Amino acid sequence: MTRPATGPKLAGLGLAPRLLLNNLLVIVAGAGTVLVTALLIAPAVFDSHLRSVEPIADSHLVEHVARAFDQSLLVALGVGILIAAITGSAISWLVARRLAAPVADAADATSSLADGHLEARMVDPRMGPELAKLANSVNALADRLQATEETRRRLTADLAHQLRTPIASIRATVEAVREGVLPPDDETLETLGSQSGRLSRLVDDLEVVSRAEERQLLLSPQPVAVADLVEAAGAANRESYRAAGVLLSASFASATPSVFVDPDRIQEVLGNLLGNALRHTPQGGTVEVAVRPGADKSKPTAVIEVRDSGEGFSAADAERIFRRFEKAPNSPGSGLGLAIARAIVEAHHGTLTAHSGGSGKGALFTITVPAGSVRPRKLRPASG
Repeated sequence: MTRPATGPKLAGLGLAPRLLLNNLLVIVAGAGTVLVTALLIAPAVFDSHLRSVEPIADSHLVEHVARAFDQSLLVALGVGILIAAITGSAISWLVARRLAAPVADAADATSSLADGHLEARMVDPRMGPELAKLANSVNALADRLQATEETRRRLTADLAHQLRTPIASIRATVEAVREGVLPPDDETLETLGSQSGRLSRLVDDLEVVSRAEERQLLLSPQPVAVADLVEAAGAANRESYRAAGVLLSASFASATPSVFVDPDRIQEVLGNLLGNALRHTPQGGTVEVAVRPGADKSKPTAVIEVRDSGEGFSAADAERIFRRFEKAPNSPGSGLGLAIARAIVEAHHGTLTAHSGGSGKGALFTITVPAGSVRPRKLRPASG
């Protein structure tokens, strides 16, 4: 249904004047109704009472009394309607201004956000749940925009830093070949291929972590036993562990509930944690994967622990290692693996935490995922 167009004379009228005009129309309609009703009914009723008086009064007297009644009625109604109109208009104007103010604040806040002033916020006017919800929605939008902008700036800075090394290496190698310093042999081509492959992996990892953190990963959740996920991840990594001389073992508690997750994504998380543990565990060390139910019986969860006997880290680094591009100096990875893993787990309403007793005391990574009755967030597939 199409709304009728607003007249040109009212198009520029603000919310407060519109509310006042509406209230004035209500006052006029009410006053007119009272006046017409009183003039139609009161004289007839009064005349009927006069004529019922015994003995019958003089006709001139009756006419005089009736005229006096009509005049007094008109004066009383006129004064009453005037006072009511003034009082109602004043109250209407105050209420209209009070209601229009938070709407104007919301417009100012959203306009500031659109202009890039992401610190703009709207104060709750404390005028009911509707306007409180409006203020909360505007502020939530501002928080999300500010977080996204901070992520974009950090990503841009980190990306520039990470791309600088392989690009510089490729440029130097190409210049050396062009000037005849390096021969265009297999070794040179291998160097170029290695650096371009590093760039490709970095771009792929950035795409995954960005989609995960922006809730744009495409998930295909299904009920699955946690033991099946861990066994599949162990099978995929067993050969690399054997070659590195690191013992990989797993234990399963029978009471562990099933979960409703995307198996491929959780396998990606487990593969990342197992690969990370292998890189930081020396030959002869151990990596243990334990599956058990969560301790809180009121909210059933499945817990997966990956414990290694490797290098460990300080307590201050327990959160830092989940940041983008954070990695050990000798690590060959991009520094995005743990950030990707945490984003995927959180998309399943779970948590991924890290703990270590300190340098040389190994590390413990704990995945906690709600039992199978809780579905992951509905995430939009990324466009493109």
